[in-house]
Amino acid sequence: MDRLRTLLVDDHDLFRKGIARLIDSQPDFQVVGEGRDGREALEQARRLQPDVILMDIEMPNWNGTEATRRIKTEMPQVHVVMLTVSDDDQDLFAAIRAGASGYLLKSVKPEELFRRLRGVPRGEAAISPLLATKILREFARLDQTTRVPGAVEGLSPRETEVLALVTEGLINREIGEHLHIAENTVKNHLRNILDKLHLNNRAQAAVFAVRHGLGPG
Repeated sequence: MDRLRTLLVDDHDLFRKGIARLIDSQPDFQVVGEGRDGREALEQARRLQPDVILMDIEMPNWNGTEATRRIKTEMPQVHVVMLTVSDDDQDLFAAIRAGASGYLLKSVKPEELFRRLRGVPRGEAAISPLLATKILREFARLDQTTRVPGAVEGLSPRETEVLALVTEGLINREIGEHLHIAENTVKNHLRNILDKLHLNNRAQAAVFAVRHGLGPG
């Protein structure tokens, strides 16, 4: 079984070491390296080429958002998930714009953390439904003047349904169960959605959907 090669970046040594032990306890994860700030995050990513980087936001020598932007520019195949205490809307949106594939709070339960991280290589956003709903509803409230009803131009009715469910924080399997279609079919729809909308990842698709009236609000 392939293990998810994970790089941990956080300036609090105790927290980082604790997360490293927790992740290494899982048979399908492997911590391949650690970093203490944004600059080390980029250096380690270049050297180790991890599958996923789990990174804090508030750090010295480039914060997590700036580090994410630089990493994704050089290594677009590397997935970055923010793990932070900040539930501030602007931090979330900045991380998504920088290319982050997920945004989790440090209060997340271990089983939820593992479940979300396992979905990232499959193109699933590592954002808890509770946080996604809170942030996306507020985004929709602030952006109601740009909302448009019905399907987004260029998407099929089924793709529009899939995109709407993405905003609720559902993973591919859950979307498939809801729509009574196969999980692989959901993955194909999501790939087409990203291509048609010229978006980089699922998190960006969720924000786009809410701006166009497809999400909770």
